Amino acid sequence: MRWLVGWSSAAAGSAGAAAPGATGIDGETVHPVGSQLLWGDPDPLWAVGDWRPDEVRVVKADAQTRIAVLGTCGASDEQLRVALFAARGGALRHLTAWPGSYTAVVQVGRRLTIAGDLAGVRPVFYTPWAGGTAYATAALPLADLIEAHLDIGHLAALLAAPDVPEALHDSTPYQGVRRIPPGHALILRAGAREIAGYEPVASLAVAAPAADAASAVDGVRDALVEAVRTRLTAPRHVPGADIDPGPVPGMGPADRRAARGMPVPGIGADLSGGPASGTLALLAAGLPGMPGTVLGHGTGAGERLLAVTFNDLATGGREAELERAGSIAANPRLHHVVVTGGEETLPYVDLDAPLTDEPGPSLVTAARHRARLASGSADHLTGYGARQVMDAHPARLADLLMDRKRRHLVKPVAALTKADGSVMVPARMYAAARRLARTPYRAGIEGLADRLLHRRFEEPGGPVGASLAALAWGRPGPAARWLTGEALAEVSVRLQDTVIRPGAGPGQRPGDFRARAALARHAADLRVLEQAAEIRFQRLHTPFLDNQVVRACRALPEALRVQPGARASVLRTVLEGAGVSDLPSGWGAPSHASSAAAARIGLRVAVDELIALFDTPLLAQAGLVEARVVRKALRAAAQGEPLPLDGLADLVSLELWLRRIVARRGTCWTGTPARQRAVPTGTVRPQRGALGAAGRP
Repeated sequence: MRWLVGWSSAAAGSAGAAAPGATGIDGETVHPVGSQLLWGDPDPLWAVGDWRPDEVRVVKADAQTRIAVLGTCGASDEQLRVALFAARGGALRHLTAWPGSYTAVVQVGRRLTIAGDLAGVRPVFYTPWAGGTAYATAALPLADLIEAHLDIGHLAALLAAPDVPEALHDSTPYQGVRRIPPGHALILRAGAREIAGYEPVASLAVAAPAADAASAVDGVRDALVEAVRTRLTAPRHVPGADIDPGPVPGMGPADRRAARGMPVPGIGADLSGGPASGTLALLAAGLPGMPGTVLGHGTGAGERLLAVTFNDLATGGREAELERAGSIAANPRLHHVVVTGGEETLPYVDLDAPLTDEPGPSLVTAARHRARLASGSADHLTGYGARQVMDAHPARLADLLMDRKRRHLVKPVAALTKADGSVMVPARMYAAARRLARTPYRAGIEGLADRLLHRRFEEPGGPVGASLAALAWGRPGPAARWLTGEALAEVSVRLQDTVIRPGAGPGQRPGDFRARAALARHAADLRVLEQAAEIRFQRLHTPFLDNQVVRACRALPEALRVQPGARASVLRTVLEGAGVSDLPSGWGAPSHASSAAAARIGLRVAVDELIALFDTPLLAQAGLVEARVVRKALRAAAQGEPLPLDGLADLVSLELWLRRIVARRGTCWTGTPARQRAVPTGTVRPQRGALGAAGRP
């Protein structure tokens, strides 16, 4: 795990400008364990974790003006230096306009600016500390710093309404630690803080100017090509080169790396057979330069890109996708590796995941992803986020009605009608979209609060039912039905308190609002997955979640987004514009690799262990669930009853995370004896939680 941390104090610290720490509340100097100091007091900044040398850059304009960029950033040092002069005037957006995925921290005198990303995969957290404000790109180190307890109200909202920003607001699992929203920056001036948005948002009353479809697709192509090129041109990293003990009889360098669980050097990509991963693999293999992984994998054919396909033997039904992946991998610049997974890689079967910064449903599938990534490269491209940034959320149908573009509803509604087979689908969809378009934001959130309070979770099934349920400002989470009445009541009150605040409301159209919320939720879970399935020395790259790609995708017209097969069509055009036109038949076909089927089989295989997990669950000690209710649901789901499997994944992953956090020992910080003590109790209580001084993530 990698993170940066620093703080802005109300006055100059007493440790000196070059000191590797700062004076805390107890008058003792503290600094993060295993840290690299980027600059010192009075407003120090550290990089913590296994950062590569090229991932940490600090550029100075003068003694009072400097910028630190951590991550994969395509800007040159000269571009960073020019950006510093713009930052003196308070400009923010240009700090997020370079290709890549990174966090930028700018210091101009005593003013600090920390820019988050648009998707939320690189969040920024903050907390009051020592008369000023501490910030980090991970929440757990800040919880350690202030010795925070768990925020049970946040955990309840995470289960009851995970896709509703008003339920979570700016809270985190730790009391006193806050999160800035995606598309915002944290600005600190001598300890005082301000949160400012840097991205324009379309108004609820006035539609954004209609974008030309062709130019918008060209923008997506340019952004994706630049995102992939940024990864290709970055310095290559050889995993374990600094710790290789030297020759071992009968083992070459590759064998020694494999024995230590290290990835292959160079760049590779997922190749699932879907359009997103296929697009990235073909772009990486086709761009000029040195796109490959290792020299021909022993064939002497020159550098080739390592393309990894996961074949789930336990579920089957992926023949068409595997055939498409094989057709794509016939490219001579690709080296195809098929990783097979049996029963041991099913969801829920292997729950031995490390502690992550926050909980997320990816914890139940971490072993499944780790099995695939273990065969990948040191820099591995993935297609995560393509669906969230390119596809149309069903609520966008209401946006089209608000703009009086009814004719654009014909094709998506016709596709749903064909899938459902009912002639009533068009009328039901139109009525739901019209109702959402006419429902004020406050009324929609109050309606959700009422549904939670009175436990109304009934929703129609099937693809049409899912679309109808999504045509709302907010909906209960899939795990809400198993929460206690007290927990649901608390979330209901939380929602009602949020909407009565001055200036409450997104100021956006419902479709745009719901799409951004879904993207933020996906990015948060992806961040959990990256930590839980981490392979030593490997970097996961998600170009679709880069700022510039997100911006380009948001420029796609809604009328284009809502059409069936729009994502595959756009990506086909992207590849054609990049010179790749020979695509296999069936390109862009919907995925038949049913995650629900794998989850159901995994539940059946691991049901005894899961029931044992909920014999005395911490979730029940916190007052969020009743253990017998969850055990009954797990048995029923394992026997094939149609229960929301996503909700069970939320419950199991949160219980796992709580057990990891309670069993944790140590701290992320040195310098204060009090912070060396272990977690004081093994229970989680409804009001005060159980997080004392915690350990290192």
